[in-house]
Amino acid sequence: MESLNRMATELIDEAIDFAEELTIDVHALEGDAAVLDFGVEVPGAVEAGLLLAEIQTAGLATVQSAMGTVAGAPLTHVELSTDHPALALLCSQKGGWELSTEGFEGLGSGPARALVAEEEIFERVGYRESDDFAVLAVESDRLPDESVAEAVAERTGVPETGVFLPTFATASITGSVVAAARAAELAVFRLTELGFDPVSVLSANASAPVAPVAGDEETAMARTTDALAYGGEVHLTVDESFDRFDEVASVAAAEYDRPLAGVFEDADWEFAELPVELFAPAQVTIDVVGGDTHVVGSTSEDVLAESFGLDAQ
Repeated sequence: MESLNRMATELIDEAIDFAEELTIDVHALEGDAAVLDFGVEVPGAVEAGLLLAEIQTAGLATVQSAMGTVAGAPLTHVELSTDHPALALLCSQKGGWELSTEGFEGLGSGPARALVAEEEIFERVGYRESDDFAVLAVESDRLPDESVAEAVAERTGVPETGVFLPTFATASITGSVVAAARAAELAVFRLTELGFDPVSVLSANASAPVAPVAGDEETAMARTTDALAYGGEVHLTVDESFDRFDEVASVAAAEYDRPLAGVFEDADWEFAELPVELFAPAQVTIDVVGGDTHVVGSTSEDVLAESFGLDAQ
């Protein structure tokens, strides 16, 4: 298998080749790093979001849209499946890089994290890589500048000419689509945090509704989290049993049972003050090969309808 960054770069090339059709803008910075605007100064798009989710998972996941319903209303859903959960979801898709330079703040996800491999999850999986390319998806309401590209190049050991920064705002069509593609990642990461061996997760399949695009980043963060915590559904296949499977699903329905915008406001948007169990999919089925099947959690369509502002006529 090629490196995660090299596989993601092939998808970046596709994004550049079809930028107009995907409504993506491409900008070259002074050091020849490339910034791809997936949804900051452009509104974003569903197909752009699906491709970006593939980029974030380094091409090791199949990502597609499907129609579903929430409280009787037809809504777009995102479905993701992978037979490489540890690499695709934890070593690539997961957000774990706090980007901060003068005048810029963002959260990085994608395979460039594997070039640094300082997060504990890389030790758990036993993976790191070295490459001439670094692909870091950036969640921010501003496009990265030269200082960001320099910081990424320095930390990854990649020349700036090999740095690619696909960027999106949470409050964009792309942002809503990319968030909905994270249900499986949240389930596998939550399972790992509970002490389960991530390499023992053999496959992951998931679906979540695409939240309506909000008018600001905070509302968008709350809605996209609602989409996962109250509407995300995940099916995992694992090769060993575990005594904490019942803790994998989100506690949102049990502890709050209301849109999370109010919960976040009560905590002054300090996510560290909230239970980590909140940030997980609503319902998870876990099949143990040769063993039991565990179903935990439940979806809450009434809460989603309130969060999304669905007004059925």
